[in-house]
Amino acid sequence: MTAPFRLRDDGVEMFVRLTPKTAMDRLEGIEISADGPSYLKARVRALPENGAANQALERLVAKSLGVPRSAVSVVVGGTARLKMLRVLGDPAALARGIEALSSA
Repeated sequence: MTAPFRLRDDGVEMFVRLTPKTAMDRLEGIEISADGPSYLKARVRALPENGAANQALERLVAKSLGVPRSAVSVVVGGTARLKMLRVLGDPAALARGIEALSSA
C-alpha cells in the first residue's frame, strides 16, 4: 500500500477523498482506490458551494496536524472529490502526524 502523501522539501502533499454534507467533520483513515493509490478519507459538514467544503477540509487537516490554517491549501481537485493538499512545515513531523491519523 502506498502512503496517502508525498514528502516535499517544504512539507508534504496529501491525497484526500472528501465527502461534503455529512453529520460531522472528521478524518476516517485510508482508502485504497481501484487503480492503486491511497487517499485519506475526510468528511465535512460544509456544502460543496463557493469553496466552503475545501475551506472546511483545510481547517480540519490543519487542526488535526497541529499546523496553522495558512499552512494547508488545496492545490489540485478544487471541484472534485479527490484532492491534493499541500501542507507546509517539517516533512518528517508531518509524515508522522499523517501516519498517526491514518492508523487511528
